[in-house]
Amino acid sequence: MKIAFDTNKYVDKITKNSNTYFHTFINHDNLAAGILRLSPGEKDTQTPHDSDEVYYVVKGDGFIMIDDKNYPVSPGMSYYVEKNIPHRFHGNTTDLVVMYFFGGPDT
Repeated sequence: MKIAFDTNKYVDKITKNSNTYFHTFINHDNLAAGILRLSPGEKDTQTPHDSDEVYYVVKGDGFIMIDDKNYPVSPGMSYYVEKNIPHRFHGNTTDLVVMYFFGGPDT
């Protein structure tokens, strides 16, 4: 079982792979974790998830819309999103890097 993860490596992989903006590096029945990176103007296309989720902003700016309400995004902030609630990041003027954690598998 893998214990340590170099998230910088995953951000680099996302940067070089233009067909995705996220990478899930832990995906188990009771926990999933990953990292997403959005360039300015890039669209966050995620749909509501089957599990509760927590986001932790590593770097960047912009907003996260959760259930039609905008919250400003800045490094060090965390956001909780209940399962089945619409949400997306938008309006970033710099690269946005966010870690995510699901209370279940990433489906």
